[in-house]
Amino acid sequence: MPANTTNISIRMDTKLKVQAEALFAELGMNLSTAFNIFVRQSLREGGIPFEIKLEQPNKETIAALMEAERIANDPSIKGYNDLDELFAELKK
Repeated sequence: MPANTTNISIRMDTKLKVQAEALFAELGMNLSTAFNIFVRQSLREGGIPFEIKLEQPNKETIAALMEAERIANDPSIKGYNDLDELFAELKK
């Protein structure tokens, strides 16, 4: 541990901590690094100036993804191997 660091203790709900650790792990950092980023940037900007988040699809995108999965798994729907095959079918 670097010489100019100190330990702090933060109390939070156990489930919240687990969720935060999972989120920050997906972003490539641990809870300590995320907190340090938050504090440094807050000091630079004099407030809470940013969001660190995963992009969540909206309801329309989720519906489109579910429809695409349904279509991909439906054996009664014809598929195509390439665009030439698709365009040939469309010309019929």
